[in-house]
Amino acid sequence: MLMLALCFSATASLWAQKIDNLVELKQQSKNPLFHHLAPAPKAPAFECEDYWSWGSSVVKGGDGKYHMFVSRFPKSLPFHPGWMVASEIVHAVSDVPQGPYQFSDVALPARGAQYWDGRSTHNPRILKHNQKYYLIYMGSTHPFADPTYNELTLTSPWCIVARSNKQIGLAVSDSPYGPWKRANQPILGPKPETFYSFFTSNPSPVIQEDGSVMMIFKGRAHTENGKYSGMSLGIAYAPSIEGPYTVLNNDQPIFQVDGQGEAEDPFLWKGAAGYHVIFKDHVAKYTGERGGGVMAHSTDGINWAVDKDPKAYSKTIEWENGEVAMQGQLERPFILFENNKPTHVFFATMDGPGEFENGTRSWNMVIPLK
Repeated sequence: MLMLALCFSATASLWAQKIDNLVELKQQSKNPLFHHLAPAPKAPAFECEDYWSWGSSVVKGGDGKYHMFVSRFPKSLPFHPGWMVASEIVHAVSDVPQGPYQFSDVALPARGAQYWDGRSTHNPRILKHNQKYYLIYMGSTHPFADPTYNELTLTSPWCIVARSNKQIGLAVSDSPYGPWKRANQPILGPKPETFYSFFTSNPSPVIQEDGSVMMIFKGRAHTENGKYSGMSLGIAYAPSIEGPYTVLNNDQPIFQVDGQGEAEDPFLWKGAAGYHVIFKDHVAKYTGERGGGVMAHSTDGINWAVDKDPKAYSKTIEWENGEVAMQGQLERPFILFENNKPTHVFFATMDGPGEFENGTRSWNMVIPLK
């Protein structure tokens, strides 16, 4: 199985080189994910006209169809930080896991500034358990009128307030088509004097055999002069998906700036050998590629060892039509499992030469696993 391999190391210099021989590198890799990435369909798994789309999660429903939950926000705002102030989670459906997924409905729309998640819902993770569907997501709010494209910047009041209000929430439904009942309060918010005192975001949960939940999340801490720290990853536990959630490891991160360098976009899963995660190598510490993917393993969810061949994916993609090309962005990995076997990896992606301000379109793509 995907999670069982811990194999020989490739040298750092191999990964540090420009990845223009991707096919050969994948063939030589001992990483249990990177080695098995098949060529990707060029057609988007999901794309929405007049919207930026970003980050998806997929579940097979009782109707036999595949249900994607994905963030979208209008192109009338810049991509970054448009998602912080105007994102909504929508639902799309396909007969096959690779898509294309057709828009169905808005699952979690804006619902007013007075709610903790009233102006933005983002980072969806969909789970099915005991015939119910659970959406764990990031929400935020702000009290201002909608900004214009030019007004919304990283230093504007909209962004400053919305960023600091990011927290993790839960919605429940009997059907992937809704209606969704949202929790009135976040399930995991900031805590003073911790690595997540500024915000909580990027949730990636797994429901365990006894119904309890382990959830990796991203946090930032308050620093001096109204600033915030780099990104760290922590892990929380709850006896059931409804909570309450407790951050483990004595409120210390499991992947931190001073150790692993900044990390984000985790995807967590559990198998016979324990817990496994892939995450974005934000500063190229392990893979030699800024934005490449890292794989790590743990027996308890707290103490982690990076895979001996750590590179799990690359921003350079091998397409089914034979092209090999680097994406402007490649984030938010999600692995679909069927019958306990990994079958597809979904990503949010963007065109352009890199950095969010250079993209003209974004979509959600899928890579089948060989």
